[in-house]
Amino acid sequence: MQALHSTWSKPRTSSGGEFYIEDFDLLSTILSALKWREKNGTIKMVTDSVGYEFYKSRGMCNIWNGITTELDGISTDIDPETFWAAGKLFALKNNDAPVAVIDTDFIVWDRLAFDKLPDLTVIHKEELYSDIYPDISEFKMKRGFVFDPNLDWHINPVNSAFYVIKNTTLKQLYVNQALLFMENADGRDPVTYMVFAEQRLLAMCARMSGIEIKELSSLTRLFEDGERYFTHIWGMKEQMRKSDTLRRDFCLRCIDRIKTDFPDFSDNFSKIPELESYL
Repeated sequence: MQALHSTWSKPRTSSGGEFYIEDFDLLSTILSALKWREKNGTIKMVTDSVGYEFYKSRGMCNIWNGITTELDGISTDIDPETFWAAGKLFALKNNDAPVAVIDTDFIVWDRLAFDKLPDLTVIHKEELYSDIYPDISEFKMKRGFVFDPNLDWHINPVNSAFYVIKNTTLKQLYVNQALLFMENADGRDPVTYMVFAEQRLLAMCARMSGIEIKELSSLTRLFEDGERYFTHIWGMKEQMRKSDTLRRDFCLRCIDRIKTDFPDFSDNFSKIPELESYL
């Protein structure tokens, strides 16, 4: 199956900063792409011109089956600091279903039986915590905007670090609702607004379409019970930023795994300055 990675540089450059990706994120990106190709099909990186030049200069473009700069076309009406993951939604908009959408910090270690998956499969559902997923009244929107009355505000959101969407009608409904929300948002909370657009609306649109959601795992299995088929390093990132020992151990283990499983990529490590201290 075709999969999508995405990298939008604007959230890190909109205030004049230089685009960067941390060492552990680069290594998880390499493993994520190469493991997908080994086990599950093709994978495409959807980025912008800044992201493309970044990956090209580090000899990483060949980890994907293709790389495009489609995200140069993201609407200027969308605030990149609030909607830092909007690139994923634009990537999905511009590519056909069936498709797997996978974060660069998410790794699928084994083959999935795609023919047995329903119209929407997610890694896991989320609890409807009010501080993360607030009531409709908490959203500040531009004058004249009205939420679709068919949205179910009681359904559990889904985690969108990895999902497979097969239904074209659902895909179109989801991206249209998400883009409309992002273009009309007048609030600036990068947590509640982004997860509404990305995670809550996906579940809401599935409910509107009468589509059941299948879970592949659970939050407990991913972070506490030693999930063997999937790895999501999101919850570990802040710990690695605070601990040089943890960070170094993680990066060295990733490098060893890449050298073992994908020896043809080993020569590329020397082109990645972020990894110099580990070589």
